[in-house]
Amino acid sequence: MIMSSYNGFVDAEENVDQSYAQIETQLQRRLDLIPNLVNTVKGYASHEEEVLTEISDARARLAGADSPEETATADAELTGALSRLLVVVENYPNLKADKQFTQLMDELAGTENRIAVARKDYNDQVAVFNRKVKRFPGVIVANITGFDAKEYYEADPSAQEAPEVDFGGNE
Repeated sequence: MIMSSYNGFVDAEENVDQSYAQIETQLQRRLDLIPNLVNTVKGYASHEEEVLTEISDARARLAGADSPEETATADAELTGALSRLLVVVENYPNLKADKQFTQLMDELAGTENRIAVARKDYNDQVAVFNRKVKRFPGVIVANITGFDAKEYYEADPSAQEAPEVDFGGNE
């Protein structure tokens, strides 16, 4: 009984790790797209340096994150910075019409969808693992062998609020 429970923990933990690796893969894909997107925007909107710097800084924080919690926080910061970039882009019709920009935005949108699926899959695996850790007799085996509950990949609390967009129409 103890051996099969232990092996079940090993399998479940491996599933959690594998799911987290998928999040990291998709986040890396997004990190790889961002410099191209930023360089394209710079060509049209070089004076929007603050937003471009925010994106660069958030990208660096995400690349240096070491845990699911740090990754989720840095991911939320980068998502917010990218949202502000999209607001800036609205002021540049030539940029919105640029084929390279449009292609990069399409790739980014697809990547965002993959990230959302990977987060869900990861949290599903964490739930399975955490139930094993908390249920009897697994709780006994987990305590003896050192298996602890895993962190969920949770959105930053600020992500609950939609950003305000003001196009200056009502003055």
